[in-house]
Amino acid sequence: MGERTEQPTSKRLSEARGRGQVAKSMDLSASIDLIGAALLLLAFGSFLIAGLAAIVRYLLDDRISGSALEPGSVAAMLWWAATHTAVLSAPFLLIMLVVAGLAHVVQFGLLLSPEAIALKLEKLDPIAGVGRMFKLRTIVKTLVSVTKLIIAAAVAFLIVTDEWPKIAQLALLGVGPGYVAMIDIITRVLVWLLLLLLVVGVVDFTYQKWQHTRDLMMTKQQVKDEYRSMEGDPEVKGRRLRIARQMAMQRLGQAVPTADVVVTNPTHFAVALKYDPDAMAAPRVVAKGADFMAFRIRELAAASGIPIVERPPLARALYAKAPVGRQISAEHFQAVAEILAYVYRLKGKAA
Repeated sequence: MGERTEQPTSKRLSEARGRGQVAKSMDLSASIDLIGAALLLLAFGSFLIAGLAAIVRYLLDDRISGSALEPGSVAAMLWWAATHTAVLSAPFLLIMLVVAGLAHVVQFGLLLSPEAIALKLEKLDPIAGVGRMFKLRTIVKTLVSVTKLIIAAAVAFLIVTDEWPKIAQLALLGVGPGYVAMIDIITRVLVWLLLLLLVVGVVDFTYQKWQHTRDLMMTKQQVKDEYRSMEGDPEVKGRRLRIARQMAMQRLGQAVPTADVVVTNPTHFAVALKYDPDAMAAPRVVAKGADFMAFRIRELAAASGIPIVERPPLARALYAKAPVGRQISAEHFQAVAEILAYVYRLKGKAA
């Protein structure tokens, strides 16, 4: 089948993206989610805690404790607590939903793949699932996950060990100072763990991009087949070009002998002009060409006895602005008229 040595083409990458196969890191997404949650708690945590405390205080005040507890009153109380808690936490949850979406968008952009979310029954096959558990890639991912867990535990242990004197003094502090000291220790542990997770996520995303490209590598034959499917068979294209060139030469062979004059550059451009005062309002371009085509036009003109006049600026202008089969523009009337008058004088002398 050949070795996959070629980089994936844009078409192959696009097809893989349509199937939902993109480079993504769950570690990077998790780190962004957790950092977003930590920042939200830092910014709005006090407001959230105060709101929850107000809900609990309302449930435990005299208006409820002094009344008889009945199934109806308990249900109403729980419904009130649930709705107010949902309203209080809804902005926080919505922002976290946006953060979770951005965590994926920053990795592979906006993507909606129906094929990726479609139900695939083969994934429910328990035998195939057991087989996937013992694949080399699955084993490596498991070992990497265990290694990351060990590193995170080691970092947390080192930080806690460094803060051990403060932890030992918590029992001697009051409620307020003890709460502040405990929050400070927990914050330090979380900051280091989040930074560690972010670094691991960036490294994992870099690896996933490399692995994704490696999985989509192509053989030389696949690249050729894809090029043929997009651009067509090179042999067929070459045959079409040869046929088109032959047809162009045939048209030149029919059109050039009918011209009155050929204006040249003298080598790069050639334009064949014809003028019939009884049938045309102005001279008309019957053929034009550049390089080899210009050489062929001069060759046909010489064989047919058509005068060849060198006017480089006029030849370039007519080649650029006058389509074949169309009359020349008014700006070229005078220059072409002078050439035709010269040609007619030549023909008169020849006669």
